[in-house]
Amino acid sequence: MRNMMARLLGLILLLGSFTTGWLILDYRDFLNTPLTVPEKQPVVFVIQPGESLTTVSRRLAAHGIVEHPAYFHFLGRWKGWQARIKAGEYEIEPGMLPEQLLIRFVRGKVRLLSFTIVEGWTWRRLRDELRRSSVLRHTIDDLDQASLMRRLGMPGQHPEGRFLPETYRFPRGTTDIEFLRRASAAMREYLARAWARRAPDLPLKNPYEALILASIVERETAVPAERRQIAGVFIRRLRKGMRLQTDPTVIYGMGKRFDGNLRRRDLTHDTPYNTYTRHGLPPTPIAMPGKAAIDAVLHPAPGKSLYFVARGDGTHHFSATLEEHNRAVIKYQLGGKRRPFSSMPARKEKRKP
Repeated sequence: MRNMMARLLGLILLLGSFTTGWLILDYRDFLNTPLTVPEKQPVVFVIQPGESLTTVSRRLAAHGIVEHPAYFHFLGRWKGWQARIKAGEYEIEPGMLPEQLLIRFVRGKVRLLSFTIVEGWTWRRLRDELRRSSVLRHTIDDLDQASLMRRLGMPGQHPEGRFLPETYRFPRGTTDIEFLRRASAAMREYLARAWARRAPDLPLKNPYEALILASIVERETAVPAERRQIAGVFIRRLRKGMRLQTDPTVIYGMGKRFDGNLRRRDLTHDTPYNTYTRHGLPPTPIAMPGKAAIDAVLHPAPGKSLYFVARGDGTHHFSATLEEHNRAVIKYQLGGKRRPFSSMPARKEKRKP
C-alpha cells in the first residue's frame, strides 16, 4: 500500500512537472509570438474608463487578437501593472508582441488623430472645417464669435490669423475648444520668437502688425520663393507712406459679397480692409499665415521694387517704377491691349501725409 502511494505520488509529481514545463514553454511561446493582426492595417482597440485587466484580456481574445487571455492577464499581474492600464483608443500594429501591447496600455500611448489648419485659411473656413470634423468632439458649434473668444481667454479680440497653420495630432475625445487653444498658443509662441529675431528698422510697431502683413503675403502668393520679395514690396510701400493696394484685402472686406470676380468698382468701394482706399495695414489679419509668411515679413528681401503683377502662371513680375509696372500689366494681364486694370493700379498716387 505504501509502495502504491509512493508510486502514485511520483506519478502526480511527474505529471505536475510535465504540465508545469509545458505551461512554461507555452507561455514563453505566447510571449514571443506576434499578436494576431492583419498584415497591412493596424487594429484599433478601445479601453473604456474603469475596465480591468481581466476584462481587457477577455475582449482581446474575443477580437481574435490574443489567443490566451489568461496568459495576457498573468503577464500584467506578474509585472505589477494590473491597475495601471489606461483608458483610450489604441492601435495594434502587425508584428507587435503581447508585452509591447501591455506596455502601450500602461503608458497610455493612445492612437493619435490629426487635423490640419492650412496656410491661408480664413477664420470662417476654419470654423466650417471644425464643424465638419469627425475627429474632434464638438462643443462650440453654437457659440458666436465673441463668446468663443472669451472661452479661449481672448475676450474682445478678433480670431482671424490667431491660429497657427500646421498638422496637429491628438487623442480621441479632444474637443474643438481644446484644439483651438493649442493652435492659438502655438501661434503666440511662434510669433513671439520670430518677432524677437526680426530684421532691424521694420515699419511695424508690434507682433500683431507683423501678423496682419504676413496674412496678406500668405494670400498674395503660393510660390515659396516669392514670399520675401512680396514682403519687401509691402515693407517699402509702408516706409514711403504708399497704400498697399492689394486685392486680397479688398476681397476679405467684401465678405460674402465676393462672387469670385473682383471689379473696378470693388477697388473703389471703401471698407476698413480696402488698401486701395486706405493707407496702412487693415485692422486685422485677413487669413491664417504660416510660419514661412511670418518669417518673410520679418526678414523681407532687399530691393527697389514697389509693384508686382501676376504673370498668369502663379508667379509675379516685380517692378521698381510705375512705368515698368504699367508695361508689365499690359503684357501679363491685358494681353498686350491698353485698358485700365491692375492688381496695383497703374496710376500716380498721393503719399500719406
